[in-house]
Amino acid sequence: MSTEALENLLRENRHFPPTPEFAAAANAKADMYEEADADRLVFWAKQAGELQWESPWTQVLDWSNAPFVRWFDGGKLNVSVNCVDRHVAAGHGNQVAYFFEGEPGDSQTITYAQLLHDVSQAANALEALGVQAGDRVAIYLPMIPEAVVAMLACARIGAVHSVVFGGFSAEALRSRIEDAQAVLVITADGGNRKGKPMLLKQAVDDAVALSPSVRNVLVVRRTGQEVAWTDKDLWWHEQLAEQPKTHEAQAFDAEHPLFILYTSGTTGKPKGILHTTGGYLTQVAFTHKNVFDLKPDTDVYWCTADVGWITGHSYVVFGPLANRATSLIYEGTPDTPHNGRWWELIEKYGVTILYTAPTAIRTFMKWGRAVPDGFDMSSLRLLGSVGEPINPEAWMWYRHVIGGDRCPIVDTWWQTETGAIMISPLPGVTATKPGSAMHALPGIGADVIDDEARPVGKGGGGYLVLTEPWPSMLRGIWGDPERYAETYWSRFANTYFAGDGAKFDDDGAVWLLGRVDDVMNVSGHRISTAEVESALVSHPAVAEAAVVGAADETTGQGIVAFVILRQDVEPDEHIGVALRHHVAKEIGPIARPKQILVVAELPKTRSGKIMRRLLRDIAEHRSIGDVTTLADPMVMHLIGEGLTAAKGAED
Repeated sequence: MSTEALENLLRENRHFPPTPEFAAAANAKADMYEEADADRLVFWAKQAGELQWESPWTQVLDWSNAPFVRWFDGGKLNVSVNCVDRHVAAGHGNQVAYFFEGEPGDSQTITYAQLLHDVSQAANALEALGVQAGDRVAIYLPMIPEAVVAMLACARIGAVHSVVFGGFSAEALRSRIEDAQAVLVITADGGNRKGKPMLLKQAVDDAVALSPSVRNVLVVRRTGQEVAWTDKDLWWHEQLAEQPKTHEAQAFDAEHPLFILYTSGTTGKPKGILHTTGGYLTQVAFTHKNVFDLKPDTDVYWCTADVGWITGHSYVVFGPLANRATSLIYEGTPDTPHNGRWWELIEKYGVTILYTAPTAIRTFMKWGRAVPDGFDMSSLRLLGSVGEPINPEAWMWYRHVIGGDRCPIVDTWWQTETGAIMISPLPGVTATKPGSAMHALPGIGADVIDDEARPVGKGGGGYLVLTEPWPSMLRGIWGDPERYAETYWSRFANTYFAGDGAKFDDDGAVWLLGRVDDVMNVSGHRISTAEVESALVSHPAVAEAAVVGAADETTGQGIVAFVILRQDVEPDEHIGVALRHHVAKEIGPIARPKQILVVAELPKTRSGKIMRRLLRDIAEHRSIGDVTTLADPMVMHLIGEGLTAAKGAED
């Protein structure tokens, strides 16, 4: 980015204050901000005090060795005890911890008492296999209850878990096993995805053959399909059956490593993001309780993320369980066996809180409102968004069609590295604006600055940074402290640079603009791809859009837009002209796309992020780069086939 700030182009004047009824009963109150501003460390110590500690801490924050941090130093606790045992001890053993729904329609109801038995047996089984505190365990499972049990069993004995998303290849799995030097892999014979059994065990066999650190592989029987067997393999159910249903948990230091979660690095080598125990659990529990306004005795909470991502760690497992939530886990995809599967599950289980990604919301918009309208979703009382900026029209559709115009929406910003939500409305306090994450949460320091680290102030755009250490922050990159300091802390002194662009509107609300790599320079104007995409999706014909800047001899970069039309819209030769004029009207002539290409799909990673790099290759007529991280590598072939029909969009 240049010294000039990002252009702040789109305006949003709609706002939705909380209803008096919601505000009166909300967990979070407005004075929480004042309390945190008065003394941030006292505020965070109060939140940590909601957990069960076996030994008290001696110091809330040690930032003397920045950017390396210690929170609640000297304190000892056990994450598994905080998530399960203490609730059973308090008389809540019969409360449902998880409703599980498999893609084929099988289901389980798991109480906190049952979860404690399962986790205890799994912890005993791990110890019987020689796994010790500090050892690393790789988990490569579908979205089934055993994934939660495995994570909690590792936490219980102090082993460091590294969950690898079940859709990743054998090579991706191998590189993560090798980097962490995992001694055990927990996997399954397979999983169910889009009506077919998904292979997992073969990928593990291929990875483990090249990973000498692995001593054993525990295999969960899920699909019953035939799998190859090696001398390292053991059946999960057989190993657990031999173990007692009780396990005495040991307390660990607040800074004891809890998990490593790998994110893709720009250099090609994945980054092992390390999170520890006390600070992480404090912030995920606090944010889960207050951002989602959780009422543990009445709510049924559903975060649709996979445990292979940070959202699954923080808001499927550790945050909800720490707060004694009743959660739903679903194994499959939103379109199996039909496009109304999610809404069917909300109706079946009486889901009250739904937390999902803008990618999913825009897919549902494309399918049309007739699908969700066929189900009773009156149980919903709060909606959440995570993973990328949500455009205002998708936000409004979510509120109107899914939430029946009665549910507050919490649009959350955070990252694998931050561990927990950092910027979000508080649903009983904040008057929300469609598409804005609004404000940093109490106790969090965030700002938007320019190249010279000067705050841009209201109405300005630039770099999103975090100005104070926070409890759930990453403690480093596994085995590479220099890369940690260089990646996150070298751009601005003592300031965490998130890699995202953002702007403040005239009221001081935060608007996320995506990665700073996704900023286009058009005739000297610095325009975010997110703003142009928002303008496109606000047109009634468009379900989804992705925008890239392609090299242009005249303007430096020209805006090329790839759009997916809604199912009931037939493309014609006029659609490109109409959309270009619409963007010019919404933002201004400078943001008018040079070219609009109508496509059937967009290239996305398995976590739903659009890979604009590949679209830039198309826009600049280059050969397509590496597609191995795509959820569906065939998408690029489909886009290539469909381009001829769409080229008439340029005028």
